[in-house]
Amino acid sequence: MNVLVIGRGGREHAICWKLAQSARADRVFAAPGNDGMTDCAERVPLDELDFDGLIAFAKKNSVGLTVVGPEVPLLAGITEAFEKEGLRIFGPSSKAAMVEGSKQFAKELMEKYCIPTAGYAAFTSYEEAKAYVEKHGAPIVIKADGLAAGKGVTVAMTMEEALDCLKDFLLDEKFGEASRSVVIEEFLEGEEFSLMAFVNGEKVYPMVIAQDHKRAFDGDQGPNTGGMGAYSPVPQIPGKTVQDAVRSVLEPAAGGLVQEGTPFTGILYAGLMLTADGPKVIEFNARFGDPETQAVLPRMKSDLVDVLEAVLDGRDFEIEWSEEAAVAVVLASEGYPEAYEKGTVLNGLEEAGKDAAVFHAGTTKREGDRYVTDGGRVLAVSANGRDLPEAQQKVYDSIRFLAGDGVFYRTDIGDKALKAKTPR
Repeated sequence: MNVLVIGRGGREHAICWKLAQSARADRVFAAPGNDGMTDCAERVPLDELDFDGLIAFAKKNSVGLTVVGPEVPLLAGITEAFEKEGLRIFGPSSKAAMVEGSKQFAKELMEKYCIPTAGYAAFTSYEEAKAYVEKHGAPIVIKADGLAAGKGVTVAMTMEEALDCLKDFLLDEKFGEASRSVVIEEFLEGEEFSLMAFVNGEKVYPMVIAQDHKRAFDGDQGPNTGGMGAYSPVPQIPGKTVQDAVRSVLEPAAGGLVQEGTPFTGILYAGLMLTADGPKVIEFNARFGDPETQAVLPRMKSDLVDVLEAVLDGRDFEIEWSEEAAVAVVLASEGYPEAYEKGTVLNGLEEAGKDAAVFHAGTTKREGDRYVTDGGRVLAVSANGRDLPEAQQKVYDSIRFLAGDGVFYRTDIGDKALKAKTPR
């Protein structure tokens, strides 16, 4: 079978890498992909929103399965477009993907189906939002309602931060249409974790959990990013908590979407906070997380093609996972998530890849076969080990070959797990 992956980032590289391991995958294509993916996929020079071009390519090249990586084409209706042409595609419809496309939609779904989450209010008026923040005080969480590449959330620890954020979102329209409406939430305290699952209608098949690191710098300092690294497993989150989250969050969310007439088929991702009252939802995504995927798929022993086909067919299945740990660390361009320079030469890629997987995101090749930076998040380096300390040691021994001017990475991915005295 020929498989097509839609997207260009590190998550898509990891998906291609895993699909290419399947004996059932004859050829793996990536559209548009990136130069670093050619170890496991053939690049297709088509934009992820060029549905007509992608459909024509899939038909011409006998693509039996298309897998959608990013959220933007999902919300633009790629699943409906492919299905209309009789093509098999893995990803939710644009209506079901609204669990990610609109924070307010997700909040209303959670409210209706009694899914635990932070208290909230939604606003389009700056003055009304300002009055709400002044009434409730800081710390408080402010989110752009629409898509903002993982950067549309501000955890405001002071009133000054909160009011500056409201001005950025509602008055200056920092993220355009996405921030013309905001959701303001109560601040939750606890341990965060990411729970992804394969979903078809009311059937939910959870993956192993991971912990993402949203802040740019060590010690969870600096602005929010799309994610600076992840690790799996997360020993400080007990297995019972994960089971509770599947039962109280994922299953009612999937069931609720069926009840609403928008059944979900694809990857449902819950960003969760383990609070004193149990797990609560921070956000939903309608696709594989980035960089969680780069820490979770390396632990999957099952054939990903088999799993995706079973989901689409509505067949029951079990996923086999390695007992090993995985740690993925993102190398980013200096200045990310704000303005950054492109074109920094990346040295040490061969050395870094000897004991770890190097998933390319924002890179491109120049003359002489040299890779240079071409985005905010440049690479994710992922290593497996017998346990978290070994995986962490291996990933940092590998990524140090890539260190240099123009790029940076966090040096504490996995530390929270290693410092946790006992699982809760």
